[in-house]
Amino acid sequence: MLDISTLKFDEKGLIPAIVVDSVTKQVLTLAYMNEESLKISLEKGLTCFYSRSRQELWLKGETSGNYQHIVSITADCDKDALVVVVEPDGPACHLGTKSCFENRLWESEELKEFSLQSLMSLIEGRKTDKKEGSYTTYLFEKGLDKILKKVGEECTEVIIAGKAEDKAETIYEIADLTYHVMVLMIEAGISLEDIHNELKSRHVIDHKVKQEKMTK
Repeated sequence: MLDISTLKFDEKGLIPAIVVDSVTKQVLTLAYMNEESLKISLEKGLTCFYSRSRQELWLKGETSGNYQHIVSITADCDKDALVVVVEPDGPACHLGTKSCFENRLWESEELKEFSLQSLMSLIEGRKTDKKEGSYTTYLFEKGLDKILKKVGEECTEVIIAGKAEDKAETIYEIADLTYHVMVLMIEAGISLEDIHNELKSRHVIDHKVKQEKMTK
């Protein structure tokens, strides 16, 4: 592990900290830490910054309740900048948005970023802002029974492709199943974070079970 004393704080004793959501990988904010706030962050496991405007320490969430639980802190190659991966309790921005970076300046159509979260947002948009001719909108209009039927059909297709040991077809069918499951998630009000947290809790349980077996 890196020692704090090896970090390069600027002439004002500050170091930039890029805060990233551990689940979505979205950049939440860019803030600054000094040595004291960094030590507090490490001790509490919560992000603590130094406010340049107020000239004081600032424990994120202390007044709003939107704490950021630290997963990891990594320094760059020059040791003069940090990436702080967190599990946020709420919005990162003082304006109430999840991220401070909401004002897109430009985006390439060819290299447009893809993520499961962006797909979830697109699917959700097809429900809240119906688009004529959209298959996703069609599923939402038909309702839960239709969505569940499609999930069942795609499960069968995955089994058939998997049994045939056809890797390309299995990938194709798993992608179809994933999409229809995500439609179900939106319909049921389930987020990717909900699934992440459930899997995370199972990982901890599995780890404990393994430890118990090793001690017997």
